Amino acid sequence: MQVLIPGALRSYTKASHVEAVGETLAALLLDLERRYPGLRFRVVDEQDRLRPNMRIFINGRGMRDLGHVLQPDDFVAIVLALSGG
Repeated sequence: MQVLIPGALRSYTKASHVEAVGETLAALLLDLERRYPGLRFRVVDEQDRLRPNMRIFINGRGMRDLGHVLQPDDFVAIVLALSGG
């Protein structure tokens, strides 16, 4: 499936869109890690939770559940959340 990579993580992929596979969001992130070592740790913390500054959208819908089941034609966007004060 197509995965949109945020600018801050493109040093890993060298591309804004990449292909990956996985039956769940967690499996997709493991596939991305296999293809682009170090990428997963920037998205998921040591407790296997999505980092607070990361957002993932599946077909435009926000998702934080790494167990979410994916379909082969889903579009996944990894987005770096911005904050300020």
